[in-house]
Amino acid sequence: MRRQRNVKIVATLGPASETYDTIRALHEAGADVFRLNMSHGSHDDIRAKHHVIREVERDLGSPIAILADLQGPKLRVGTFADGPHALQDGAAFRFDLDPTEGDINRVCLPHPEIFQALEPGATLLVNDGKIRLMVEACGDDFADCAVIAGGEISNRKGVNVPDVVLPLAALSEKDRADLEFVCALGVDWLALSFVQRAEDVAEARALAKGRAAILAKIEKPAAVEHFNDILAVSDGIMVARGDLGVELPVQKVPPIQKRLIRQCRAAAKPVIVATQMLESMIESPMPTRAEVSDVAAAIYEGTDAIMLSAESAAGHYPVEAVRTMDNVAIEVEADPNYPTILAASRRADGHSVADAIVAAAREIAETTDIKAICCFTQSGTTALLTARERPGVPIFAMTSLLGTARRLCLSWGCNCVMTGELERFRGAVVSAVRAARDGGFAAPTDQIVVIAGVPFNMPGTTNILRIAPCDERLIYTTDPG
Repeated sequence: MRRQRNVKIVATLGPASETYDTIRALHEAGADVFRLNMSHGSHDDIRAKHHVIREVERDLGSPIAILADLQGPKLRVGTFADGPHALQDGAAFRFDLDPTEGDINRVCLPHPEIFQALEPGATLLVNDGKIRLMVEACGDDFADCAVIAGGEISNRKGVNVPDVVLPLAALSEKDRADLEFVCALGVDWLALSFVQRAEDVAEARALAKGRAAILAKIEKPAAVEHFNDILAVSDGIMVARGDLGVELPVQKVPPIQKRLIRQCRAAAKPVIVATQMLESMIESPMPTRAEVSDVAAAIYEGTDAIMLSAESAAGHYPVEAVRTMDNVAIEVEADPNYPTILAASRRADGHSVADAIVAAAREIAETTDIKAICCFTQSGTTALLTARERPGVPIFAMTSLLGTARRLCLSWGCNCVMTGELERFRGAVVSAVRAARDGGFAAPTDQIVVIAGVPFNMPGTTNILRIAPCDERLIYTTDPG
């Protein structure tokens, strides 16, 4: 399905968007990737949504990526005997392992790993950071704290520990079961929560066994600190600004977002900007001006994808939210300043033959009357390298592997087209020309750039670039291959 913009849209599915008609409408409105949130719904619910997405994909003949977002360990306080309590600024409060119901002075925090990692001076955040406490004394089974910013504390509120790396695995037992379920089901991407170090990603990759690409969610200060190592072992990144904005001062999040996007682009790995992008559209058919500016800023920064969470999963206007993102993206990318901004932030980590070829393809396309860049790819690497260049013409990712086409739905500018297995370069050129013409991107009098690796069907062999006429008769008279 032809889009009028390059940035991709991820839409989370939920109670507001689980029927065939709604999911199809979301895709037609602009959703390229559907997110299944494993924090909500049973395996039967997830299976049903997966089935509907694949039905829509089959009926529209358009590859669709499915991203399963694992819940990760959840840190929560216990329960209170007499309902919620209001903690006052300056008051003393204790967390401990005693399972007795809590009161105004204490509550159980049933996570011994937290106490093992705490030190005096560390910060504890409760209820999405609304309550802030500082540890004054601690041991293996308690933490005595002073309330820095008070508020109402109640049963099973979430706890964040921003100052320390917790000795917790990113994958809980639930996550392990969910991972195996969705990999067997056939998802394309796995989003890994609670990532603190590269080893967390390596563990998920070992369990996935190549059945899905691994996307690391950056939502903890430790992940920001170790980002280079995490990026090196991940297939993609999600800048999860919700938890990141709880555990870090909110003013630090925008520059972190910008920096992480640039690093992902340099590494040719897709990056999603997520959380609260159009949150007012949960209840309203119109976004706020600030939300539109936030979405636009992420697009100007060069992100591969922007994401809707509750807006499409539980909101009253899921299709309108996707359409709003689509319209904002089209408008931003039509701005004459947009390619200038992308060019100014262009840099590459690699210096291989493939790097040189995709850079040359982009430069040729931008300095001559080329209508599209068509790249043949098995693993997806050639398409990712081409997308990193952010060329000013459409990218066609041609592959014989449906899994590769689906995964590339997350990558900037990639129009994924299925093709049969090829043995000769001339056949590849003809397939590329037909895709460009059928997609309405080129006319018979136009030219395109074709990138491929010879011999075919061998990952990592990108070694040829051809400027091809879009008149097939000229291909047969000018191409010796």
